[in-house]
Formats: sequence, structure tokens, C-alpha cells
Amino acid sequence: MTKLSCLGEQIAAKPIQTVTHYIRRLFLAYYSVESAQTNLLHKLYFILFMPKLNLHRRDYVSILGGDISADALEKKLQPHFEKPVNKLTPSPYLTEKNLARRWTALDNLDSQQELLDPHTQSQVQAYEKNIEHFIGTVKVPVGISGPLRVNGLFATGDYLVPLATTEAALVASYNRGSKLITACGGASAMLLNEGVTRTPGFAFQGLVEAGQFVAWAVTQYDQFKTLAESTTSHGKLTDININIEGNHVYLVFEFLTGDASGQNMVTIATNAVFEYIIENTPVKPDHAFLDGNLSGDKKANTQTLRSVRGKKVTAEVNISAELVAKYLHTTPEKMVQFGQMTTVGGALSGTIGINAHYANALAALYIACGQDAACVAESAIGMTRMELNKEGGLYASVTLPNLMLGTVGGGTGLPSQKACLDLLGLHGNGKSQALAEVCAALCLAGELSIVGAFCAGHFSRAHHKLAR
Repeated sequence: MTKLSCLGEQIAAKPIQTVTHYIRRLFLAYYSVESAQTNLLHKLYFILFMPKLNLHRRDYVSILGGDISADALEKKLQPHFEKPVNKLTPSPYLTEKNLARRWTALDNLDSQQELLDPHTQSQVQAYEKNIEHFIGTVKVPVGISGPLRVNGLFATGDYLVPLATTEAALVASYNRGSKLITACGGASAMLLNEGVTRTPGFAFQGLVEAGQFVAWAVTQYDQFKTLAESTTSHGKLTDININIEGNHVYLVFEFLTGDASGQNMVTIATNAVFEYIIENTPVKPDHAFLDGNLSGDKKANTQTLRSVRGKKVTAEVNISAELVAKYLHTTPEKMVQFGQMTTVGGALSGTIGINAHYANALAALYIACGQDAACVAESAIGMTRMELNKEGGLYASVTLPNLMLGTVGGGTGLPSQKACLDLLGLHGNGKSQALAEVCAALCLAGELSIVGAFCAGHFSRAHHKLAR
């Protein structure tokens, strides 16, 4: 141990930046001592401290290592300013002439016949308000899941849910979960809150100016409300929250948007207020922007876990042990254990919220029903819980605070998407709250099915069987 002691003294004499640094030195010290533990310590050292080799990227690494000369590498990466060969029409609008010009430039008859099929051509004007530089439509397979029984404040009945996806096994999984929920008498679902935000930001010289601006802004609510609501027949300004960060001020405008998803609505409404502020504020900002990125628009964020963006919905179901065994081939106890382990795993990975795969249900439903698919980034945040109930069965719940969806406007009026909403009986005015509750129940069905598959050891088998 003399050698180790000397090494220990050397280690102590050198600066230690981190705990890991210290542990690494200890391992090296022990490794230098000839003992029965040397082999084990050697293995542990390499597991814990050796850098990743990124072997799956060795081709790219080798290029940087000298397989290509510096001049050749620079030439590959430098900008090129020659004019592109293929040019599309400068006009983004959907006209017969523009459509023909785009396909002339693309010069691919096979793709044209697939994307601009006769049925698409016959109803081409239906798409003019939803897309620019139109060339056709893409067909995504649509499956049907259910019946899914929902006992909600707004959604009541058995729903057959259309899901558009290219992922095999997905619809089958949601179908299984839906049938299980229906066999239990249905999922209880409750719309908890609604609201869509836009958050203009203002920068000032310092806190004094920021404070003076806020003092003026809080007296202007009635004027802001009048201006905002003058731009829409459906939107209502319900509140304004204020957030000061140093010399920056963020005004969080909260709207009710009726049955529309409402993102364009609140943007236009907030812009009217924003222009009024810039023209009339007694404290002029150095600079200001219509949105300061506090709204959480199309980004995963934590703030709505305790508030709302879009529609906040919760759904629950109680399932007997017998039905868990019949439909999922496992036990309530094992599903609870799975939930406990994956909650810890989610925390370790920094996941926002805890759920298995809300995104699968929402992406498939959003695409089928004309919703803004990019909103899945925020809509798929939420909480799934599974507990044993007093009867020894399974209690399961989901809460989704960020459901951005609508039953009017946007893509809901497109031919295929309207057809899917019609299958649900949820197209048009007065239906968005029900659609939100159906979404929550659908996510619950998916959580039950996938957790059951993992617990029964069927997850891989299902994909092997259905996805090959």
C-alpha cells in the first residue's frame, strides 16, 4: 500500500475540478496497484470514464481526421452563388396556370399522377386557403379505432375514431385500449380550462422604464379588449398576465377562441393591441416584438402543466383485475410497478410531464381531422397515473393541459379531414370541447394498451407481427 499512499499524496497535491475528476484519479491510483482487484477496477474504469468513440459516425470523423484535404473540405462547405436551374412560380397562389407551371418545372409525370390525381384535381379549390405553392395531396392511411365510450361534460357516447398514420401496430393498440375502456363502462372525461396565448415582448433601458410601462399598461385593459375583439367575431380577451425580467416586459394575452384552434385568431387580435401600444405608450421601448416566446407555441414547455394552452382535459377509468387480465394479459399490480419505474426514468431523462406516448394518438388524430400537426410538440405534454383502487383493480388517469385543436377553421374544412370529423360527429360549431374530451379518452386508451403490452411482454411481439 506504500505505492498507493504515494499516489494518494500526489492526487491530493493537484487541483480537483469535479467529483468525477477526483473519482477518476482514485481509480487510476488503484489501477496502478497490483492486486486481485486490478482486473475488475480496469473494467470499471473503462465503463465509467473512457470517452465514446462514436463508432456509428466513424465515416464523418475520418473525413475530419485527414481522409480529405483541408482545401477540398473547405470547397465542399463554402457557399455557392450560381442561379438554381429549377425555378418555381414566384406567386404562391393556387391557380390553374400556377399549378401547371410548377409541374412543368418539376418535370416528373409519375409523381404528378400520384400527387395530383383526378379526385384531387376535381376539388383543387378547396385547398387554396390552406397552403401555398400547391402541387397536390398526399395520401396517409386512415384506420378506425373503437368503439371508445366517453362519459364527459361535452362528449357522450361511443366514438369510432379515425387515425391517420404510417406506423403499423398503432391503430391496433388504440383499438384494444378503446374496447377495454368501453367494457369498463367508459372513461370519465372533464374539460377543465380553455385559453390560447400570445405574448408580445418589450425591451427598455432599465427597470424604471419597465415599471412605468407596466403601470400604464395595467390601466388599458378595457381598451386592449375592445381592440382585440374588434378583429374577430369569436375570440374573447379574458386576461393579461405580466412578466418582468430585468428590463424586459412580457404581456401574456389570454383568449377564448370558440370552436377554432385559434392561433391565427389570437395573433391578429394581439397585433391590433400591439400596434396601439407602440403608438400610445408614454414610455417608448427600445425595441418590441409581437411574440416574445413566452406563449409556448408549438414547443414543449412546463408552464402549462399548471395552467392551460388550448384546452385542458382530464380523463379517468377504473378497471377490474379480471378485465385487465382479459384484455391486457397482465395484472394491475404489475402496471402500477411499471408506472413507478418509468416515472423515475422520465425524471432521469428530464421529460416534461409523464406519459408513455400521447404523441402517437394526437399526431394520428390531428392529421386525420385537420388539426395543426406541429402542435403535437406541446399538446403531447401531460401526466399519466396508475394506482391500485380499493377493489384491487386499476385506476388510471391522464391529464393533458395543452390540447390545441378545433372543429372549425384551419384544416377542418378540407374534404378528407371534414369527412373524418363527420365520422366522429364532431365537425362544426359547438363541438371542440367534445373533441378535446375524446382526445383525452383516446390518449388514456393508448396508455393502457402500451403499458399492458410492456407488462405482458408483448410489445416487441406486436410490432414484429404487425409491422413486418
